Amino acid sequence: MKRGIMLMNLGSPDSTSVKDVRKYLNEFLMDGRVIDIPYLARLLLVRGIIVPFRAPKSAEAYKTIWTDKGSPLVDLTRQLQEALQLQVSEPVEIAMRYGNPDPQSAFDKLLKREPGLQEVVAVPLYPHYAMSSFETAVEQVKEIYKKNKYDFKLSIVDPYYNDTAYIEALAENMRPYLLADYDHILFSYHGVPGRHIRKSDVTGCHCLKTADCCNVPSPAHAFCYRHQCFTTTKLVTAKLGIPENKFSISFQSRLGKGWLEPFTDIRLEQMPGEGIKKLLILCPAFVSDCLETLEEIAERGKETFIEAGGETYTMIPCLNTHPLWVKALKGLIERA
Repeated sequence: MKRGIMLMNLGSPDSTSVKDVRKYLNEFLMDGRVIDIPYLARLLLVRGIIVPFRAPKSAEAYKTIWTDKGSPLVDLTRQLQEALQLQVSEPVEIAMRYGNPDPQSAFDKLLKREPGLQEVVAVPLYPHYAMSSFETAVEQVKEIYKKNKYDFKLSIVDPYYNDTAYIEALAENMRPYLLADYDHILFSYHGVPGRHIRKSDVTGCHCLKTADCCNVPSPAHAFCYRHQCFTTTKLVTAKLGIPENKFSISFQSRLGKGWLEPFTDIRLEQMPGEGIKKLLILCPAFVSDCLETLEEIAERGKETFIEAGGETYTMIPCLNTHPLWVKALKGLIERA
């Protein structure tokens, strides 16, 4: 079978100009799976309140991480594309949920590189299922596929938060940092509103409604971001032999009330007062370093922790192009 591979990531503005950041934020925040309120209310909130105030601040934040190759997230996704292409014979292209390059251009490039294309395997670069990441990327690519009436088959790689090879890659990426003297490891996952967790509950009666819901077996777990974050953490810490009192979980990047807790920024303020002076922090919800890891966690997070009395603060990079991650990715595609 003639196959093509599409790696799907979140996306980034085309530049650090306020104009380009505003355009990106409008596309991102107007997504009904990101801000899930009625369209007119979302339009007023996003274009009338959030974006006008946030775009200039976000543009300044992007400037602190921008490189001569542009957006770190886009550049790292291209590097991952190149690394994977060395391991597979099928053509590999990338697509962003927001911004460029879009899925349409990725489909077109795959068709040009592989005439007679029979299947495209789409790989959302999100280990965990969430409405505002995995689901919205998959639904967008399905819509484009259906609209263009392509002859080839479209296959989607499922969330891989508990995949053995992915966990091994995550563990080996962490291992060198564990050689340093540290007090605690904080697993900071991207936050989502609690209502997203409840909306994704296929049973309608389990997530955030049952005591200890993430540890009680349920069909809801196949779509529960919170459960999947907990599972990834449990598996990787077990593999590395990290005792329970040496790590914890938090959620970052909140946009309002009702988001998953505890909040990363609040925990970073509290930890030094609890005797945690030497901190390791990582962001397993992302496979590629981006604004949320490089600016929010590596820069602002460190400033918060040190000002609160912390002594050493180290962010463990995302998987990016780690050889074991490339190997895990190849395995996921082969099994799709």
